[in-house]
Amino acid sequence: MVDPVHTPQTPSVDDLPVAPVPGATLSRTAAQTLTEQLAERFASRIRDRLLAPGARLPSVRQCAQQHGLNPSTVVAAYDQLLARGLVEARRNRGFFVRERGPASAGSAAGKSPATAPGAAVPRMVAPVNAATLIRGMFHPSEGKPQPGAGVFPPEWLENSFMSAAVRKVSTHAALADASLRYGEPQGDGLLRRVLATRLQGMGLPADPAQIITTVGATHALDIVSRTLLKPGDAVMVEEPGWAVEFARLHALGMRVLPVPRGPAGPDLAVMERYCEAHAPKLFVSVSVLHNPTGYSLTPASAHRVLQLAQRHHFLVVEDDTYGHIAPEHATRMGVLDGLQRTIYVSGFAKILAPNWRVGYLVAPPDWTERLLDTKMLATLTTPSLLERAMAHCIEQGQLRRHAERIRHRLDLARSRSAKLAQAAGCRFVAEPAGLFGWVDTGTDTEALAQRLLDEGYLTAPGSLFYANRAPSTLMRINFATTQDAAFWRTFSRLAGAR
Repeated sequence: MVDPVHTPQTPSVDDLPVAPVPGATLSRTAAQTLTEQLAERFASRIRDRLLAPGARLPSVRQCAQQHGLNPSTVVAAYDQLLARGLVEARRNRGFFVRERGPASAGSAAGKSPATAPGAAVPRMVAPVNAATLIRGMFHPSEGKPQPGAGVFPPEWLENSFMSAAVRKVSTHAALADASLRYGEPQGDGLLRRVLATRLQGMGLPADPAQIITTVGATHALDIVSRTLLKPGDAVMVEEPGWAVEFARLHALGMRVLPVPRGPAGPDLAVMERYCEAHAPKLFVSVSVLHNPTGYSLTPASAHRVLQLAQRHHFLVVEDDTYGHIAPEHATRMGVLDGLQRTIYVSGFAKILAPNWRVGYLVAPPDWTERLLDTKMLATLTTPSLLERAMAHCIEQGQLRRHAERIRHRLDLARSRSAKLAQAAGCRFVAEPAGLFGWVDTGTDTEALAQRLLDEGYLTAPGSLFYANRAPSTLMRINFATTQDAAFWRTFSRLAGAR
């Protein structure tokens, strides 16, 4: 049984999550004193951004009990962290990890601009949690599968045809040509032609001249934002949604308008109110296999979104990052409106080659030149060698067959992971679909995430997917990396340790 919509509960100040002490046992025979060891463990976690700014440290009493220490030892360790500027003491509340970097109270990116009367915009806070999640992706994983990962495991993506494609495009003459001169600013011509054919097969009326290749899909989203927006502009984004998108728009100084996402699509009544009060310039949507819920847009909802866009003069940015694992004939707004008010974004990092960083956008003809100018200001061009190799992978049908194998393997993994999650006491808020599951754990997942990290597991707590970063009992799981019963046993043990 799933719930169609679930919003995070906001606890009182006294219920804010407490960060756990890093897990390894302190040594009484080490060269460092117990005070120094304890302080360094907290400092290391803070430096690595694995303990986010704003997280509360355990009370002196809690910390002393957990480690069998004298309270004075904990006080001395916290004093060292205070002296190093890593934590701050708040009267009658405890010790908290400090925000790092210059204060941003006076900057466009650091405060919420004034809004129209009668239509409040949720406060957008600093995007430290998104950065923490990204840094965690590159943190040593101790060889364990990572439940919070946003990608398939490397072994799922292994194949023989990628290296063959690279060899084909890197003969002596081709390698010299690709290495010693800039490529086409708009992207490799063969890749754009191959992409146009593929997209036309989906019903998207894409001409090669409308396609711009990018350094991954995130770069494509950034090009669109920098071209079409200026600081203070309002942008509608689905919530729950992608933490990096909230953070990226926040850093550019935009007003983020969170739109609740349900099984059929975005909350159209909320969008209507935003349009009347704030005149947003963009709506950013993941139509197919939405992250983190797995929802896919219905044709009726897509049609009404496009009607709103026409009536209120905003553009739709359709992020189709997960389209390669989507059901055939899934609804896409770019198909329904013929790329009139829609900019389509996708890439290949999720399904094939994360480090090739090949992405692209498809825009209405009137916007292509402006978007290309923005790309060139940032990157001049894109490396053509890997783009040409990607074109061969698509043209020969290898990508299509590879995606079919991934989809079949994912279907099996999803079934197993869902059963393990439910046996561990989790409840699916959205029907399991795609790569991610959206589950209610019954406990604060931000605090739980730190406890699991001590055991070597990176997770994605629900607060990451909300613009206001409110504590939540929700968590996103990756079906491909949560088939390990050992993780769920650890999860059950720690989730019960309130």
